[in-house]
Amino acid sequence: MARSVKLGLVQMKDLGTKSAMIENASKWIRDAAAQDAQIICLQELFNGPYPCQSEDHRMFDLAEAIPGESTEAMAKLAAELGVVIVVPMFERRAPGLYHNTVVVMDADGSIAGVYRKMHIPDDPLFYEKFYFTPGDLGFRTIQTKFAKLGVGICWDQWYPEAARLFALAGAEILLYPTAIGWIDEEKEEFGHGQRDAWQTTMRAHSIANGIWLGAPNRVGVEGRLEFWGSSIIVSPRGEVVAEGDQSEGILLADCCLDDIDVVRTHWPFLRDRRIDAYDGILKRWNDDPPTMR
Repeated sequence: MARSVKLGLVQMKDLGTKSAMIENASKWIRDAAAQDAQIICLQELFNGPYPCQSEDHRMFDLAEAIPGESTEAMAKLAAELGVVIVVPMFERRAPGLYHNTVVVMDADGSIAGVYRKMHIPDDPLFYEKFYFTPGDLGFRTIQTKFAKLGVGICWDQWYPEAARLFALAGAEILLYPTAIGWIDEEKEEFGHGQRDAWQTTMRAHSIANGIWLGAPNRVGVEGRLEFWGSSIIVSPRGEVVAEGDQSEGILLADCCLDDIDVVRTHWPFLRDRRIDAYDGILKRWNDDPPTMR
């Protein structure tokens, strides 16, 4: 019998308070579970606003420890519904030490694993280096009741090295909870191309690694950012099997995990890797690259 799991992605707008966001997320999770979703992934920093449009020390008050209010609520819900919930949050690890983190709740309410964002951007309106210490857990997979997950966060999704390392560690589904959107004055000129590049990158990871992928994104306007939603679920063949719009909602797709082997035997990219020839990728730049004479 084919191994299959139903994946659900949730995209939401900011409602102003943590309690409102937890309540709203719980509503969408219940909706997804009622439609037989088994793994449900929330967006980046799900329980509050995107805090990084400026460098503001007050925003550190949004962070919480693990366990804490958000993880306790999601653990209880996961156990009640018998589903896996992927919970992205602003983590207060220790005084003065904060991370952009995902906690994966298994279907019994236990913590299956934690991931801390490895690649931290510093761009206009995305001043994340002010808030987040880079992750120190590497690109490890997280085994859950229904599938083995590789979980990155937003900016991680632009790096093929991360996707490849998750795949080589046995991930069956890549998840990238995201907060990406248009800067108001750039949307008209660059908007279509920016969103297209984002989705193209996700599809490329799926194709190159022969793997399922889900990327839930925020929606709504916060300050000068308009989060474009457009969450996607992608098959190992690179097909977009579910796509969101710019409103709140859930995406659902049946992911046949046996397709991974089928695709990889027809597109044997992993088989044909030349691991003996990739030393240069571990350097910042090849200042003295090998040349032919």
